[in-house]
Amino acid sequence: MASTKVSSLLKRIAEEFGIFSILHSSRDTKLLCLQRFVRLFAYGASTLILVLYLSNLGSSDARIGLFMTLTLLGDVVISFLLTLVADGLGRRRILMLGAILMSASGVVFAMSGNFWVLVAASIFGVISPSGNEIGPFRAIEESTLAQLTPKEIRSDIFAWYTLLGTAGTALGTIMCGWLVQALLSHAHWAEIKAYRLIFCIYAVLGIMKLLLSLMLSEACEPEAPKREYEEVVQMEEVEVEAEGLLSDSDFEDPRRPTRVNEAPKPHLAAPLPKKIRKSIWPSISPQSRTTLLKLSLLFSIDSFASGLVPLSWLTYFFHLKFALPSGALGTLFFVTNILASLSGLLASSLAKRIGLLKTMVYTHLPSALFLALIPLPPPRHAALAILFLLLRSSLQSMDQAPRQAFIAAAVLPGERTAVMGLVNVVKTLSQSGGPVATGAMAGRGKWGVAFLVAGGLKAGYDLAMLGMFLGFRGREEEEEEKGKQRVVGRGESVHA
Repeated sequence: MASTKVSSLLKRIAEEFGIFSILHSSRDTKLLCLQRFVRLFAYGASTLILVLYLSNLGSSDARIGLFMTLTLLGDVVISFLLTLVADGLGRRRILMLGAILMSASGVVFAMSGNFWVLVAASIFGVISPSGNEIGPFRAIEESTLAQLTPKEIRSDIFAWYTLLGTAGTALGTIMCGWLVQALLSHAHWAEIKAYRLIFCIYAVLGIMKLLLSLMLSEACEPEAPKREYEEVVQMEEVEVEAEGLLSDSDFEDPRRPTRVNEAPKPHLAAPLPKKIRKSIWPSISPQSRTTLLKLSLLFSIDSFASGLVPLSWLTYFFHLKFALPSGALGTLFFVTNILASLSGLLASSLAKRIGLLKTMVYTHLPSALFLALIPLPPPRHAALAILFLLLRSSLQSMDQAPRQAFIAAAVLPGERTAVMGLVNVVKTLSQSGGPVATGAMAGRGKWGVAFLVAGGLKAGYDLAMLGMFLGFRGREEEEEEKGKQRVVGRGESVHA
């Protein structure tokens, strides 16, 4: 009896956290999640030392901020073009191209110290200044996951997708932190040499991601759209068959005089449908455009706030103000990312009870408030600042999986890659203004202003999101209801 209760409890826990959903998912779904883990591992490792590397090369805080802004602006252009044509050219091809660029940028960072060469590598390659997603990967992967996953368990899959990414960032930061500290303390390497080893590892991880992309199947490509002319062709074929069975000769009037040299009537075949040429450019319906415009406006506010305090600036802030060494920084941000990973699973369970939108807002709002409190403790009270950072991290990722599931349901399936790509482009473009602003404030010793402004903007985004989309019904749900109504209507007409 007791074992039955324990088994039932474990089964219920597994269902709540989407364990069955990810275990029973397709091979492609697992490969996409594994790709995200590898990619975010590389981002976490490089982000921890990116600002320190540029600083050791002689770049000022203002110039470092400019570097981050130019990187994000370059990513906007690359991501915008690649995500727009991803469905037309092939999703797997774009993922492979991105992996090659990612590996190439790691090689350049490991070999060059020229500021503008590094800027070019970060723009045309893939270097994340924030530790978060950059490049076209996320939009393509999320659109593919939405296609491969039933709507009922989509939030579970997105939660695991988010968790594995955050776990990758966590492991990347702690590996990088302690590896660099060991090289500096025990092997007595120069700092620049140690940092360049991390970028060599980054290039190898890019190759691993390329291999994972090569393993994806044809199921990851966009589904063929339903052509309306197919029903028309079927109707025309029925009419042709009827014409053959009941031809003019069967109904010809016997009293009608036969004309000499009268040519027989030619048999007119039904016109063949014209072959529709596949376009590489996406099509977004007017209703989805309205939703896209609203989401882009709100996400731009949140992303600009995120750009003010990216992970690379956070690590630099704690290093300068509280004198934390590389190992301690790696451990600290390992813990923050682990907390974010675990909380992402709780978000999936919470979304099943209160809905996607409320989960997004109710978890993100207190996270914004904790963010604004981080710079307030003085240098001797580092523990209090770390506490605010941990509290913020335990909530900051809980809105990610519900948000992606919300976007996926808000538009039509054929629009997802383009819409998610455009949303990510808007977010990156808005985020690009943050680092240069923070760099200017950091140069004047005004770190606290950046945190306060970021927290206030994020709180405003949450309230606006709730006000604009409370009670919103997605296109996917509307299309399903219309389909059911059409089936019912046809059934009634047949019986009539």
